[in-house]
Amino acid sequence: MTANRNIAPILMADDDVDDRLMAGKAVTENRLANPFRTVNNGEELLDYLRHQGKYSDPASAPKPCLILLDLNMPKMDGREALRILKDDENLRKIPVVIMTTSQAEEDILVSYNVGANSYITKPVTFDGLMKVMKTLKDYWLEIVELPAPDTQNGSAQK
Repeated sequence: MTANRNIAPILMADDDVDDRLMAGKAVTENRLANPFRTVNNGEELLDYLRHQGKYSDPASAPKPCLILLDLNMPKMDGREALRILKDDENLRKIPVVIMTTSQAEEDILVSYNVGANSYITKPVTFDGLMKVMKTLKDYWLEIVELPAPDTQNGSAQK
């Protein structure tokens, strides 16, 4: 695991407070070194990533190494946020894991077509969520090689 991945946060966009709290607890119990940050919807996700609004201070919104994205949220849902994110040259390389209650084949197909890196149906139990978070940790934070958050726009800093 690279040092940058070790300190870069995992960012979860989900409107359900209980889901965010349980995911945070699962991250802690799985001993992920990465900070866990949350936003409430797609608009907040893009504000966070673009350092706009309440996230205008880049120190308060560091670029995440992984985004967990719910599809069904108010204001801007995950489908639209994913499209915008993957169309943005500065953001498209951040891995996005769809984590939603939807099992609709259309949602799965559209998510992958737009650029989602994985699609997971939210577990209904905390034990299930613990297993998902452990798998995400093992795969996304320990096995795969990802660009460092400060080089995800395609150019390495010198």
